[in-house]
Amino acid sequence: MDHRFQVSLRGVIDLLSHHLYSSPGVYVRELLQNATDAIRARQLLEPGHAGTVRLELMEKQDGSPPTLLFTDDGVGLTEDEIHRFLATIGESSKREALEARRNDFIGQFGIGLLSCFMVCDELLVVTRSARGDGRTLEWRGRHDGTYAVRPSEHPLAQPGTQVFLVARPDMTHWFTAQRLRNLASHYGGLLPFPVHLTTPEGAERLDTSGVPWRREYDSAAERRKALLAYGRELFDTDFVDCIPLRSTAGDVDGVAYVLPASPHFNSRQKHRVYLKHMLLSESAENLLPDWAFFVKCVVNANALRPTASRESFYEDEALAAARESLGQSLRGYLMELAREDPRALQRLIALHGLSVKALALDDDDFYRLIIHWLPFETSMGMMTLADYRRAHPVVRYTSTLDGFRQIAQVASAQGLCIINAAYTHDTSLLEKLPHAVPDVQVEPFSSADLPQSFEELTLDEREATFPLLRMAERVLAPFRCGAVVKKFYPAEVPTLYSADAEGAFRRDVERAREESDDLFAGVLDSVVAAAGGEPAQLCFNLHNPVVRRLAAVADRDMLKLSVEMLYVQALLLGHHPLNAQELVLLNQGLLGLLSAHLGGEGGRGGDEGSGGAGPRGLH
Repeated sequence: MDHRFQVSLRGVIDLLSHHLYSSPGVYVRELLQNATDAIRARQLLEPGHAGTVRLELMEKQDGSPPTLLFTDDGVGLTEDEIHRFLATIGESSKREALEARRNDFIGQFGIGLLSCFMVCDELLVVTRSARGDGRTLEWRGRHDGTYAVRPSEHPLAQPGTQVFLVARPDMTHWFTAQRLRNLASHYGGLLPFPVHLTTPEGAERLDTSGVPWRREYDSAAERRKALLAYGRELFDTDFVDCIPLRSTAGDVDGVAYVLPASPHFNSRQKHRVYLKHMLLSESAENLLPDWAFFVKCVVNANALRPTASRESFYEDEALAAARESLGQSLRGYLMELAREDPRALQRLIALHGLSVKALALDDDDFYRLIIHWLPFETSMGMMTLADYRRAHPVVRYTSTLDGFRQIAQVASAQGLCIINAAYTHDTSLLEKLPHAVPDVQVEPFSSADLPQSFEELTLDEREATFPLLRMAERVLAPFRCGAVVKKFYPAEVPTLYSADAEGAFRRDVERAREESDDLFAGVLDSVVAAAGGEPAQLCFNLHNPVVRRLAAVADRDMLKLSVEMLYVQALLLGHHPLNAQELVLLNQGLLGLLSAHLGGEGGRGGDEGSGGAGPRGLH
């Protein structure tokens, strides 16, 4: 035997008030929406009908809760429609015509009127249908789920609907003149129909001046000034610029405002969106592409599907197409800046460079237009890619911050300009360059490439530094590191540690192995064994006074200690974490130097070795 679900209206209302709608104040929005849909439905029958919405606040002399009368001159309801649409949760009077004329109506879920039960215990709806027999009917619904329908003793002169709400004692603050004025203006500020409010203070027409971005202006400058003023009033922000938005998908139009400061790149802007000129949400997040976080927009959509709460858009193909089309509007704006106003584009990049870079990666045409305007950090300071390429035919870059720190000072002294591509998107942008721009050479650069540009030694210098080189090779062999002596600048740098990508990876794996348990250490052993690449290299700088003196030290213990300490120093200066063996080397070296300085055996040998006339064969 089949049974019907039993629905508790109290439970449904609690669900609406606590989980579906953002606040009880949405009851004004739902009433405005129903009135707007009713007017549009009547306009289908009577194309010349203008339509008006009226709110009247009636306060009681005895201090009891006030009553709100909400009136529209829309299509009204027949008795059959009253039973179907006012007393059936989930049924909508717009549903039958929705697919054929989706753009004419806002609602489609048939639950909007229930929002009124968040602020009152009983609803009285008085209605006369433009399609019926001319009778005026009353529907009285209660929060316990009961309702009654009967002919009205006060017939309406024209088709339309009146809704009477008596405030619940704990909800009277939603029925004040100022609150109603604010709510009606807030939700219905772009409605094409006049909205009138009558309170004990008097009657007034609320400002529903229509859509500001569709108005005619005397000039482009006047339009920009007016839209920026509108954005300032709407969002309480002085924006940098405004961008027109238009999408045939979803029938969306509006304006995007360029933020005056760059937000965090993971943040998503909250946009103000209207549906059929009725405010849908002030915090819609899914309207624009993810990369467009540098703008905040206000738009109206006529053909996008709202969620049940009507506070955001349903994620479907129509919204995806609209999002892509609005993204194209932003692309067009940036491309026009690049062509017509490069200085403005540079200011925008300074504010929102991350978003511009993300767009360049996503759009090849925009990439070719913008890439040479983008600034990059280099070993010779900040410069645009255009400035870089004018002075350096080969674009060289490092993809890690530590890698850049290791080489920046030395590379600059050698006349090498290396780009720090460790910032978000920079490596991808540079790797894309030869594919988008013809005849461009792009090369990754590391510390392993630096010694190739260093000056070689003379024969006399090689002979004089041979003992140092032989000791360094013996000391560094356990660390898979070779040694070489060359001359480079700046002279203040005594040594440079360099390793290719495979060597750097092997160091990381070895450090991880030291900190792992036996099981994982065995796995890492196989990784280390399979790691390729050339051994690392410690390059001694013969321009450095310490290295020149070290080449003349005869005491082998002091020479060994000095090489060990220079190796550790090179690792630290290059931002390479020390492994356990290297930490031991550091500790022993410091103790050895202290011992030598305090007059130990090693110190005496060092003093004797360093007290000669200077490096043999060096001058």
